[in-house]
Amino acid sequence: MTYCVATLLDTGMVFLADSRTNAGVDHVNTFRKMHVFERPGNRVMVLMTAGNLAITQAVVHLLRQQASDPDSDNLHTVDNLFDAAVQVGEALRTVHHRDAVALKEHGIDFSASFILGGQIHGEEPRLFNIYAPGNFIEATLDTPYFQIGESKYGKPILDRVITRSSSLAEAAKCALISMDSSIRSNLSVGPPLDLLCFRRDELRVLLHRNITADDAYFSMIRSGWSDSLRHAFHALPNPEL
Repeated sequence: MTYCVATLLDTGMVFLADSRTNAGVDHVNTFRKMHVFERPGNRVMVLMTAGNLAITQAVVHLLRQQASDPDSDNLHTVDNLFDAAVQVGEALRTVHHRDAVALKEHGIDFSASFILGGQIHGEEPRLFNIYAPGNFIEATLDTPYFQIGESKYGKPILDRVITRSSSLAEAAKCALISMDSSIRSNLSVGPPLDLLCFRRDELRVLLHRNITADDAYFSMIRSGWSDSLRHAFHALPNPEL
């Protein structure tokens, strides 16, 4: 299992992903689920993955292979983020065509989902949620964030706090609290974490940070949020029974 969240703000974008994978309690590994496609000054795109690791790795490999070919349409050459989302969907369908039948014969579902966000010179920052069949939806003013993977535990804080007018720092803090909620409630989600931010119109990564379990700021966020929740709970009056 995994958990990834991305927020689309007036000032830029924030992405956060865990790196834990597991095939049972005795087989836990670390794999990066955040992948960056960047041409500083022209475009920055971030792709986050969830689902069957072999499928998502195959899709990312195909996209990077295409990006290394100057004669092909790829994430480094597309004119807009919509076309980039189409590229990811097409890569996903290519892998499905190759592997889906064999996986089904072994009782394995073709399971994969992606978040793609970023900005290309000449257009606004955009954010897409791409599903296993290769279709996708785009974030709107009313929906400034997307989640994939184990999303239910980290959703409440996002719904209460995040708006398009949130700052990058506020969105990063909220994403880390959302991740902490997922880590506390599901052992299949865990550090190290990938945190990435970019500012609108700068067309380059502002911050890409690896956060380990003993990271001082993340540890402070985890303990401070727990203490604040307990304080708020006890400050509310009990019902009359």
